[in-house]
Amino acid sequence: MNILVTGANGQLGNEMQIVSRDSADSYLFTDVCEGYEHLDITDLGAVCAYVAANHIEAIINCAAWTNVDGAEDPAKFDLVERLNATAPGNLAIAMKEVGGLLVHISTDYVFGREPYNVPCREDQTGTPTGVYGLTKLHGEQKIQAAGCNYVIIRTAWLYSEFGKNFCKTMLNLTATKPELKVVFDQVGTPTYALDLAEAIYKIVGRRLYEGHSGIYHYSNEGVCSWYDFTKMIQHFSGQTDCRVMPCHSSEFPSPVRRPAYSVLDKTKIKETFGVEVPYWTDSLKQCIGNVMNS
Repeated sequence: MNILVTGANGQLGNEMQIVSRDSADSYLFTDVCEGYEHLDITDLGAVCAYVAANHIEAIINCAAWTNVDGAEDPAKFDLVERLNATAPGNLAIAMKEVGGLLVHISTDYVFGREPYNVPCREDQTGTPTGVYGLTKLHGEQKIQAAGCNYVIIRTAWLYSEFGKNFCKTMLNLTATKPELKVVFDQVGTPTYALDLAEAIYKIVGRRLYEGHSGIYHYSNEGVCSWYDFTKMIQHFSGQTDCRVMPCHSSEFPSPVRRPAYSVLDKTKIKETFGVEVPYWTDSLKQCIGNVMNS
């Protein structure tokens, strides 16, 4: 099977390159940056031409606008909508035409307006509080409207050895700052991009998706605050000279209101596909080891 991975230079795209190295399937990787074959997924004609020319049977869409605060800039809205909604719709249309599969990565930011204190299930109504979450929700809706075979995976708090993310930022700050404040009143679950990539690789490679189109949730197991996350990063890195202190989120105002509780229920993906989900601290230890040994 020929499989296209878009957004190949992002966190998840890089991890997909790692997990697919020994695959019997043929993986093709595209992005809009230097070093990759260029494909503009906001251009439906370009997408359909690429799919036809390369006999693509499945697409794993790792491309997105992910700057949550930056998405609130009114001048950026059209661009964010094209990347997070129009582009996934284009990929879905292309897969519908050839009877292929689209795996699309969405986010916990599709939730947030109503307070809740239990893990979010896939059938919970999306109530985003910002442009990023709204455009990602639009992307989900466009995929469903296209009528292709699809697996939409909502994830949260993604980190890895690649790109910019909370884990790498905290590694730098705890190594260079004498003290640091981190919010303790927002709770969720970190997700190691390598674990998510391995779950996707299993679902696609073993054809487990057949007959199971739908929305699924994936993050690592367990629950923590951003403060807890930082303390564990500090512990595994051995960078303990920095004093890390808990603080309220009101001390770090943001144009987007985050829910106090943002945990995803992963029952469906585990029961449907037999996916095993590692505990968040085990995965974090692995990632930090990789970062510090690179």
